[in-house]
Order: sequence, then C-alpha cells, then structure tokens
Amino acid sequence: MPRALPENCRVLTRHALTGEWLSKALPVTDLEYGPELNGPGSLTGTLSPHLVHSNSTLTDPGTTEIYVEEDGLLRWGGLVWDARPQGSQYAIEAASWPSYLMHRIDLDGNLGGRGPYVNADPCQVIRDCWTYAQAVDDGNLNVIVDTTTSTAKIGTTAEPYAFPWWEFPVLGDKIDDIVSGQGMPEYTAITTWDPTKTTPVKRIAVGWPRLGTRRTDISFATGINIIEDPEVPLAGDTYAQVVIANGQGDGSAKRRAISAVRNGRLRLESVIDLTDIAATDVLSARADAERAFTQVLGTVEEITVRDTPSAPIGSWQTGDDVTVRVANDWISWRGWCRITATTIKPTATGGRQAVISLKPSASYVYGTAS
Repeated sequence: MPRALPENCRVLTRHALTGEWLSKALPVTDLEYGPELNGPGSLTGTLSPHLVHSNSTLTDPGTTEIYVEEDGLLRWGGLVWDARPQGSQYAIEAASWPSYLMHRIDLDGNLGGRGPYVNADPCQVIRDCWTYAQAVDDGNLNVIVDTTTSTAKIGTTAEPYAFPWWEFPVLGDKIDDIVSGQGMPEYTAITTWDPTKTTPVKRIAVGWPRLGTRRTDISFATGINIIEDPEVPLAGDTYAQVVIANGQGDGSAKRRAISAVRNGRLRLESVIDLTDIAATDVLSARADAERAFTQVLGTVEEITVRDTPSAPIGSWQTGDDVTVRVANDWISWRGWCRITATTIKPTATGGRQAVISLKPSASYVYGTAS
C-alpha cells in the first residue's frame, strides 16, 4: 500500500521561470528525499494516476520546481527531471539545484571571458559557472552561491584551467572535476524559506577547507538507533595504495598522475580513467583523493537509522563526521565516518527513518591543494 505523508509534511511545486505556485499540497506517497556532499541529492515519490491529470505540470520535467516542507521548515528543493507511469502508480524523480548545471554548456568559451584560470581560487570558478549559467535568457534559477574563499589554487601558467568552447564543456562536470581533489572546496545544496515564508531561498553552500564538523554530541550504533545490520566489507579487490589517474591525450602525449605511498602492505595498484581532464594539477588532486579512499580497508558505507532523542533526524549536516559502532555475530567495529548523503523517509513503516551514506573520515585530507 502507498504510504501517505504525515500531517507535518507537505510537498509543493512551482514553475521554475515564473515562480507561480502550481501546488502547495501535492499528494505524494512513498516520499524519499535528501542532500548530498558535492552533488545534488535526490527526491522520489509517487502519485496516483487520477491525480496526474489535475497536476499535469509534473509531466513536464525540467521546468517544475519541487519542495519538501516538514514542521513548517523548507527541508529540500530541486527540479523534477523524470515523471513516468509504473504499473498503477506515477513515479517522479527530482534532483536539487546543482543538477541544473549538468544540462548547461559553456557555449562561449571560458565562461564568457571569465577564464582561463591561473592560480585561481576554485571557489571563484564555481561561482563563475553559476553566474554564467544564470546570466542568459530563461536560465536564471535565482540560485545564490556562498562567498566563501580559499587558498587552494587551480590552473598553472603552463596549464591554465580552461573551458574551450569546442569541447562543449558541461558546467556541472567542470565543477565536479574541481571539487573531486583533496584540499579543494566542497559544496551542497540548501533550500530554506525567506523570512516571510513565501519565497524559497536556493543556496549552494560552499565550504573550505571542509563542510560540516566533527560531532561528539551524536553517534550511530547498532541496538540504539541503527535499525538494520550494516555490512562492514573487507575487500582486497578494491584496496590500493597506488592510484594512477589516466588523463587526456594519446600515446606518449597521454597525461597522467600517480599517487602512491608505502605502508607495509603488498603493493596494489588501481587506474581511474579521467580522459576529459588535461590539467596535471587536477589529475594529481583526483589521484590523491582516490588513493585516500581506496587505501581504507573495512568501513561502513550505509546505515539506516530511526528518529531518536539522542540523534534526531536533521540534527546532522552533510559533511559531518560522526562515530559509528557496529556489533554483531561477525564483527565489532567502531570508527569515525563522514556523512556524504542522507535520504529521509518520512513515510517509513514504524516512523520517520533516514538512510545515511558514509565514507571513512580518514579518506579526507583538508587543506591547500598542491
């Protein structure tokens, strides 16, 4: 049976260009939504077929904004990208504001003359991508980007960070390239009401040297708030302390970067394909980030938690470090994990739940990029 929204939760839709409210209480069932670190996060839900005809704007993905409000607070906002029938239900999928830049291309080159970038602050490049995207007709979502600055650098005199128009650079891909390296800024999408609670405020929160903080006031543990037994995989197939980033070019002109350490273990190597990247500094940053992750053996990647007074759902932020404790017949594990995404399930059986994606905190190094 479809699970209806609780009384304290509602879903709203709005036209992306005109700002006209299309529905202030869309009857969505089986709602799931949440934010993501360095990504848009997502929303899924279903409508009954007979309701689709009275809410036909949802059948026009790409121009309909969708929002979730709980307890009077706007918790999430984004764009509907997919709407389709599935059996007796009509499924909708949405992603938050960064997803828009995956559908925007630099047609002028170097963001209309803002680049190429040499020893530039990557925070400014991120802002320039949004400024360029929102400066054209019918392209303004009124997204605000934080004024954060950093001492990280992107682009060199020998290899400026450029946006050649003949490569049709996708703005979202370029931002992903920037934030994927160690020591680079991080971002997430945040949506709130304005002070009058009539207009959504769409914000890209940019953090440097990191988003979130190390939390000692909350934790997740089996038998307390973790309601399913999570896996703690120990996979040598995915372990590597040597990572080669395979960049742009062919033959002897191939660009590459190698990140390697010796740690008393048998040498294991891995290659990541980044054939659209030419800049050596970006390749190096990507290789460092990948090695820091693949060099961790044994961690919890996902947990499902229930709403408890000791760690209420919504008490953590994307990017926070928390302690996770898992104890079962096979393993007793404890470690610091970083929250990289949260999927909130307000209609879950037994009460509100959240599925939390995690990465080992040790795989992140904060500071100035090389």
